[in-house]
Amino acid sequence: MANQSPALRHRARMLAERTAGAAAPQGVTTGTAYELMLYKLADDRRRLKSIQSVERKIEVKATLLPDYAQWIDGVLAGGKGAQDDVFATLLVWHIDTGEYERALVMAEYALAHKFTLPETYSRDIATLMLDEFAEGYLHGKLASDPQHAAQVLGQVERLTAASDAPDQARAKLHKAIGLAMVAVLDQADDTDIAPALVAQAETAMAQLKRARALSESCGVKKDMERLERRLKRAAGST
Repeated sequence: MANQSPALRHRARMLAERTAGAAAPQGVTTGTAYELMLYKLADDRRRLKSIQSVERKIEVKATLLPDYAQWIDGVLAGGKGAQDDVFATLLVWHIDTGEYERALVMAEYALAHKFTLPETYSRDIATLMLDEFAEGYLHGKLASDPQHAAQVLGQVERLTAASDAPDQARAKLHKAIGLAMVAVLDQADDTDIAPALVAQAETAMAQLKRARALSESCGVKKDMERLERRLKRAAGST
């Protein structure tokens, strides 16, 4: 599907848009086009299940995602919020493969319409986002650009703010945001905080404090102590 002609891709997108638009809000997506996508997804999942390596699974998911691009675009363009297990599963795959920008767009739609994940997943969408985006930063996937990471994680915080989720998952996100903001400070200077960056440092501290309030075992105590010392030096230099 990824190597279809532009005309066929346009047709696939329009078909997805009509299918998604025909389903009632809060209902369930149906129709032949949707059934075909479910069939393809089941086939792809069987292929993934035969792979033991998690790293290899992620690589294969990345090669499969373009096959579903028109379906996703059509749902985003014409959908009225009906449950779509294909879309929900692909949201997870985009997070798995580090396609965070696309995942955020999909997540905004899914959360707004109260999507659920297929029963093969043990977490709901909000909890999964809190866990996986935070781990994406804490384990290095998002860490190459702390400024961008802080923005992405901030969007996750905004999108999930109204959702019920375990305190530990939310603490993990606050920790990741705080550490990303500290990393931005580190890019400016390893020790001292410039006056113009004090407000950002205080925001980072607030994120770390919130993480610890939600889960004392989240592992931010030493980071808070280091940042507190830097803030005191900054206050003493003004």
